[in-house]
Amino acid sequence: MKIEILGAEFFAAVFLVGVMGFAIQRGATCTVAAVDELLHKRRAHRLRSLLEAALWVSGGILLARALQLSAIMPTGFDVGWSTFVGATLLGFGAWLNGACVFGAIARFGNGEWAYSFTPAGFFVGALAFQSLARGTAPLQPSPSLSPVLASTQLLAALFAVFVFWRLATALLAKPGAQPFLPWLRESVWAPGAATVVIGITFVIVLFLMGATWAYTDVLAELAGGKGMNSLPRSLLLLALLLGAVLGGVTAKRFAHTPLSCQSVGRCFIGGVLMGLGSLTIPGSNDGLILIGMPLLWPHAWVAFAVMCLTIAAAMSISARWPARQRTQ
Repeated sequence: MKIEILGAEFFAAVFLVGVMGFAIQRGATCTVAAVDELLHKRRAHRLRSLLEAALWVSGGILLARALQLSAIMPTGFDVGWSTFVGATLLGFGAWLNGACVFGAIARFGNGEWAYSFTPAGFFVGALAFQSLARGTAPLQPSPSLSPVLASTQLLAALFAVFVFWRLATALLAKPGAQPFLPWLRESVWAPGAATVVIGITFVIVLFLMGATWAYTDVLAELAGGKGMNSLPRSLLLLALLLGAVLGGVTAKRFAHTPLSCQSVGRCFIGGVLMGLGSLTIPGSNDGLILIGMPLLWPHAWVAFAVMCLTIAAAMSISARWPARQRTQ
């Protein structure tokens, strides 16, 4: 990582990560919520917004590279059994937790303190993976170049056209139309607006730091014994949480929710499964959406699809289970 902890770039990154946490809370950004909306409301607004976040990240990466800005890009992996097993664990853990790694931040920002045990569980799950994988050969990255990075100039120009169209339609929208830019005064943001902010802030922090960042990456690296740069990245995690809390307080959605053994256990075990699944894929929910999918890595798209299908299956089975119990 190139930045210094007291450098101006680091303070800018802290601010932007705080904004990201604010947007995650205001938009209630969560894959579990997106699947629930698709199943029960037959709408894909949240799912489409998550995919748009990937589009903004890929576009931001393209524009930055066109301007010859550098950052360490992670490599993709071939689709294999680990992709499916890891994604299933990740999806089941997210369902049990009641939120994905994005949603856990939003719920924490609402004052649901049980979700502070989700990162703790994720860390334990990452430790479990390190123990189970000890002595086995690590998964080798795919040697192929990301198709996004292979066509930088052309795709950057197309993304610039998309940004112009997005801004033009927002500024020329009729009163009463679905807001895109005026959401700053809303207590609850539209999912599309929130994910745009998340995508833009993430990609700026990516190039400010010169390396990928997500709070799940921090926990995974700490579990793997990689202590370098853990302090500045841990401070970014703190900024993410504080931004989410600020979002909850200013939206008047913040309410102290007492801990219970059931809620703590659910969040912790869900976090363990998400941590174990993320390192098995490899890639967590935030890493898949904000890095793997924007770079068009096949394993990221397959893992995200399997994760969503697992959440949907768990929701469907759990909804039928009480009815079955009553008939017996």
